Amino acid sequence: MTLTTLKPHRGKLLMLAVIANASLVASLILGDVKARSEIDWLDVFGEGGGAAMVLTWLILILRSRPAGRVSNILSAGFGLVFLALWQDNLDEFVQFPDAQWWDTWLESVTLPIGMALVTWGMFHWHREQLVITEQLRGRELTIREHTQVDSVTQLAKSEYLDGQIEMELQRLDERIIPPSLLMVDVDGFDAVNREYGTSEGDRLLKVIGELLIMNVRRNDLVCRFAGDRFAVLLPGTGLPLARLMAEEISNAVRHLAHKTALQGNTVNVSVSVGVAHARSASAAELLERANYALALAKAEPRRGHAA
Repeated sequence: MTLTTLKPHRGKLLMLAVIANASLVASLILGDVKARSEIDWLDVFGEGGGAAMVLTWLILILRSRPAGRVSNILSAGFGLVFLALWQDNLDEFVQFPDAQWWDTWLESVTLPIGMALVTWGMFHWHREQLVITEQLRGRELTIREHTQVDSVTQLAKSEYLDGQIEMELQRLDERIIPPSLLMVDVDGFDAVNREYGTSEGDRLLKVIGELLIMNVRRNDLVCRFAGDRFAVLLPGTGLPLARLMAEEISNAVRHLAHKTALQGNTVNVSVSVGVAHARSASAAELLERANYALALAKAEPRRGHAA
């Protein structure tokens, strides 16, 4: 998994490894190795540990980012900081003659330049996150606890959905229209798992979850209900609009051309959608009717079903 996620950045890491090894070889050739008694092991621990930490940060950042301008800036910045600490650590083992100016230059010049690039890259990364946050704001009705987030799709779990339905139903007096609930089930999902493996199945679920988010409104809530089943809570939504949104979701998934990670094959899937409109102040009753409507939709896929 690590090698796959780092593949777009392997050129950067390879260049950093070449430069670090070149400085090591140059230090051994041009300098004199110190005796063991001359080595300050506290400095070795501090400077070497710092270099290891910076390299770890760089790898973690690259694993979480696509290739691009911001990734290049951060790579250059953290790479220069690492080289400065790396060379500083080599000084603890090698004594350089005064004429060898490049050693001091590599330590003193690369560090401030690297820190400036890291700051510049973090500024642009911060701006990216502000845009993403604005896009996602309102997709959830309240801030979720980390334990309520599904690890595969990064959507809320069914436990969180239960609480949000209860909250919506408690506010029925404040709303003209009660909420509706969509149950979305991926047709033939087991076949995808059998042919391409469960990892590819998880990727498909994540893509479908993102597609659902793109096809609902700002205040609607998309959850992974169970397995290959999703739930969409539609606050203040009557049955006609809920049916329309269900049809739009079905069409969006039907036109999805998912590409597998390894073979690059195209996987086309469809979904069945059950629609239920709140009739009482019971979350369990709404969930039961939504699942019943879904069962009818799967049995008769050409007809829309609501409960």
